[in-house]
Amino acid sequence: MRIDPLRNALLATVDALHRRRADLVSESLIEAYVAAFWMEWAGGTLKLTETGQNICKQLRAAARVA
Repeated sequence: MRIDPLRNALLATVDALHRRRADLVSESLIEAYVAAFWMEWAGGTLKLTETGQNICKQLRAAARVA
């Protein structure tokens, strides 16, 4: 999967996971985030890596400017 679709869906994915609605996120999208090292499994929970956290910060900053 290309990076642009991952980047475009990241904030919605993080929001769904925080709301405990992982059912709204496709398995292929989760696999792509893990493969890109943006997310990782930790104790049965999917969490953002440092890279994923930085990308979220960039996306939120860009949204505030737009």
